[in-house]
Amino acid sequence: MITIEKLNSFGANTAEGLARCFGNEALFLKLVMTIPDDAVFDRLKQSLDAKNLDGAFDAAHALKGVLGNLSLTPLYTIAVEITELLRNRTQMDYSELLTKLLAKRDELGKLCAE
Repeated sequence: MITIEKLNSFGANTAEGLARCFGNEALFLKLVMTIPDDAVFDRLKQSLDAKNLDGAFDAAHALKGVLGNLSLTPLYTIAVEITELLRNRTQMDYSELLTKLLAKRDELGKLCAE
């Protein structure tokens, strides 16, 4: 089960995330627990694999929004980097950034499952 303490040690800004949920810890934690299974991660990977920069941008931008709103900083910073590169239509190998993002997602997933 995820806790505020675990999220703090993960590097999330829980005070900020809680404030966006009006201090409702149960709601905040419930929302955080949806992140590891969010299908948008798969959509981002599939779009990048297909070299579909528009689809990848849409997915990255959506992730950036939700991760930012929940103040999941370790994931958010990577999502911002990917989003801005895609916004500029940067032709590059995104596999390293995607691997980092998915590793952080999996790390959060383990915290949620403990």
